Amino acid sequence: MERFRSIVADMSRRAGDVLRRINRLADGPMTRKKLVILVLVVIFLCLYAGPTLLNWLFGPESTTGHQNVCVKNFMNPFETGLNEYDVYVRQESLAAMNSLSHNYVPYVGNGLMGLALEHVPHLNIKHGRTLSLPLYYHPLYVIDDYEIKEFTVAEYKKGIVHRFQCSNSGLQASYQYYAHRTIPSLFVQEIWINNPTSTDKNLRLTTPRVSDWPTSVMQTIKLHQGVDTNEYEVVTGMIPIPDSENVIAAAVVCRKMGNTLRVEARDGLDILILTTVQYSKPIQKSEYASHKDIVEKKAIEEMEKAIALTGDRTAVKKLRENHARVWQGLWYTGFYISDSKAEGIINGDRINATIYAILSQVRSYEHEDDIKASRKSDIMRSLTYSEGCYEGHSTLDAFNLWKPLNSLSNLNTVASIWLLTLEKQGCHNLLKAGASGVNQAMILSFGSLRFSNQHLEYNIHPSKLHRDFLFRRLNYGNMTHVNISVIVQEDNKAAIFVALDRSDKTYYACDAGCLDSPVQLGPYRKYFPVKLTEPLTAILYITADKQHMEDLRHAIHVREVVEAPAHDNHVIALHKHGHSLGGLNPLFWISIIVLIVVFHLFLCRIIMNEFCDNGVSYRRLYNKP
Repeated sequence: MERFRSIVADMSRRAGDVLRRINRLADGPMTRKKLVILVLVVIFLCLYAGPTLLNWLFGPESTTGHQNVCVKNFMNPFETGLNEYDVYVRQESLAAMNSLSHNYVPYVGNGLMGLALEHVPHLNIKHGRTLSLPLYYHPLYVIDDYEIKEFTVAEYKKGIVHRFQCSNSGLQASYQYYAHRTIPSLFVQEIWINNPTSTDKNLRLTTPRVSDWPTSVMQTIKLHQGVDTNEYEVVTGMIPIPDSENVIAAAVVCRKMGNTLRVEARDGLDILILTTVQYSKPIQKSEYASHKDIVEKKAIEEMEKAIALTGDRTAVKKLRENHARVWQGLWYTGFYISDSKAEGIINGDRINATIYAILSQVRSYEHEDDIKASRKSDIMRSLTYSEGCYEGHSTLDAFNLWKPLNSLSNLNTVASIWLLTLEKQGCHNLLKAGASGVNQAMILSFGSLRFSNQHLEYNIHPSKLHRDFLFRRLNYGNMTHVNISVIVQEDNKAAIFVALDRSDKTYYACDAGCLDSPVQLGPYRKYFPVKLTEPLTAILYITADKQHMEDLRHAIHVREVVEAPAHDNHVIALHKHGHSLGGLNPLFWISIIVLIVVFHLFLCRIIMNEFCDNGVSYRRLYNKP
């Protein structure tokens, strides 16, 4: 106990000494030494604490109170998806402030119809390769209140866009939008409103309407849902096709509601809004009358089927899960790339946003309820035949394919260029299979992976392998999934690892030139060095035919095969840190240089002062009588 007391007393004494020294430093006159120390402290605060302080003082106004709690509650389920780039959040008040490259328009689509959830969105239908023909029917029900803070969340792996509204008064609203994958004519809005306050709320709604559709005709019908009877709005009209004399007959059916809504105190509302869309192929104007009746009848029939499938909450949940399951299956084949901080480089957020936008433009025929079994069999055969895909250079280097997705027109342009590129680079058979084939073709194109004459080859120059890649579950036939990893090692050399998720045969692989014996693949990763050949060849070959791989050794004519050199340090540093100076920010090095210069100036000043003072003392002593 005495030892402990002595330790405490010693610590107290030392703390007191420090405080007294600080106090003497502050109370004394402003000397050069104090001035230099003060300047150094100010420089440090400006360089490091300044940006954070300014952002806190003058940055975007943070939410408080009920809004803050509301936003946190809504965002909690998406934290993991945000970190993995499977989710994108767009706050409407900040959308204009975001950079063009990271301001993705929230979008839902299933290849038959699409909707960009910005401003006052309208439906879009198929024209050419994409959903680029506007159908000027605006189907959304939205609470219209200027006090509400609003943000949108696009959930890529489920094909659902969420809209959240948080009011200062405590009112909360959640919307889920999706263009259904198994029922392609169906667009779903699930709305949940919660009023935790002690007073009733009367809310004003923005309701569906028609804008620039002069030929549209509107009527109201009644459809039964269990014991209830609801009114539905039927809109039918003619849509002109750009640069053509032909037209399209289109019909939309949507549930009809008033433009005001009452939510009682400490209560909530669940609202389900179904919209069905049907349209014809391009026809002559003289044929419009007959096709108008056909598409109108189909749209009403589709609505009746959808009503029958949504009799209660459990049925609505099942409808949503069926849709989400298809989207999750589309992402089964996937791609990972390590983040790069280099300027103008494509990262995972842009890649996932682009894949989602392209897949939203294409139908999933094999999952749709109305597709016949024979057609589904043809589609599955198309998925297993990938010969010739992909023939071009890596699409990660084609910047025309990665333009901003910050508007509907840009999104349609990017989708059109992507689908055209894949079609002309040998992936036309996969594109016929719909969304599953398109996703497979896109993943192959990222690495310039090509199915060619009984084998899969990885065509890329070793100098491009300065980031980590993972090609996940590439379909090789119908029963085999191949995983290919590229990992940059500690010595800055890239290495290839190959494994099979599942297989129906024995598969083999060899590296560039195939001079080494074939390596049998299995569920565990097998290592392959990255080699550089002269002339340049693929860096990896995979096949189920061992004899074919033995023959490749004599069919691939190379003069030289060497292990690919390590990447330069500045290249790796550029991707890891955004600059080639190493792991520290350039601001750090600038501040270090400033401190060194100031320190030496201070040191020189002290030496000069000491020298001058000593000289005066010596003279005084020498002259003393």
